[in-house]
Amino acid sequence: MSLNLKQLAVGDLAKITGFDKAGKAYRKKLLAMGLTPGTPFSVTRFAPMGDPVEIKLRGFSLTLRKDEAAVLLLERM
Repeated sequence: MSLNLKQLAVGDLAKITGFDKAGKAYRKKLLAMGLTPGTPFSVTRFAPMGDPVEIKLRGFSLTLRKDEAAVLLLERM
């Protein structure tokens, strides 16, 4: 079952399983930032209004906007 980033809570661990076909414009950008399929990450925090969200992966923190985050297909670990 694929999840979306907004379905996770702070502290949850997940891994990237792929990208939504509707988000083709963001796919290349996300890949360049290290968000490749199979990459594990943890949710660090959400901004008060829910945008952006901060995740930690590969030893660094990354902040994603809602539109970018919605493209990721995830699996909870």
